[in-house]
Amino acid sequence: MEFIENITQLEALYGEPGSASLRKVTRRLTPLYRDWISASRLCVLSTVGPEGVDGSPRGDDGPVVLELDPGTLALPDWRGNNRLDSLRNIVREGRVSLMFFVPGSNNVVRVNGTAQLTADEILRERFEKRGRRPSTVIVVKIAEVYSQCARALIRAGIWTRGDESSSLPTVGEILAEITEGEEGGAQYDQEWGERAAKTMW
Repeated sequence: MEFIENITQLEALYGEPGSASLRKVTRRLTPLYRDWISASRLCVLSTVGPEGVDGSPRGDDGPVVLELDPGTLALPDWRGNNRLDSLRNIVREGRVSLMFFVPGSNNVVRVNGTAQLTADEILRERFEKRGRRPSTVIVVKIAEVYSQCARALIRAGIWTRGDESSSLPTVGEILAEITEGEEGGAQYDQEWGERAAKTMW
C-alpha cells in the first residue's frame, strides 16, 4: 500500500474547493451562526497535547456554550470521570475544535480556536444549575467558524434510523472484559446509572 506523502499529491486527487466552502468561514460569530450554536445542546470538543489527541462529547439541557462576546465562547466542564484528558491538553497546548450538533439537522457548525481554563467564581456562577457549578470553564477564543457539509450525516441517517443501540455491549461489560472481571459487570452498570442520576451537574 502506498501512502500520500505531500500536499501536492493530496490536492491532485480532489481538485479545487468550491467558492462557497471558502467564503462560509468567518472569524467571529455572525447573527446566524450565533442562532445555530445557541440551538445546540451537544458538541464534540477536540484537543491536542503531548500524549496525542482527544475528542470528548459535551452536552447540556440548554445551550452547550455561552457567548461571552462575538469572538469568545465559554464551555462549562460539568462533572465527569476525572480523567481530565481534554483539560490537560488545554492547559499545555490550547488548540481546540468544537463541532456543534442539533437533532434533526444534517448540518454541523464548527469552531476552531484556542482555549484556556478558568475557575473564575463569577463565570462559574453563570452556569449554576440546581445548586451546582462546573469545576472549571473552558474559554475559547474563536479563530474561525464555519458550517460543515451535510453529506456525512445524510449518509449515516443518524436522525432517521431510530434507536440502534439495543445490541451494544454496556460499559460494564467492556470494563469486565478488559480487566478480566476485576472491575465492571452488571453491578457497575447499575451503580453508574444511580450515580449519574444524582450528579448530572
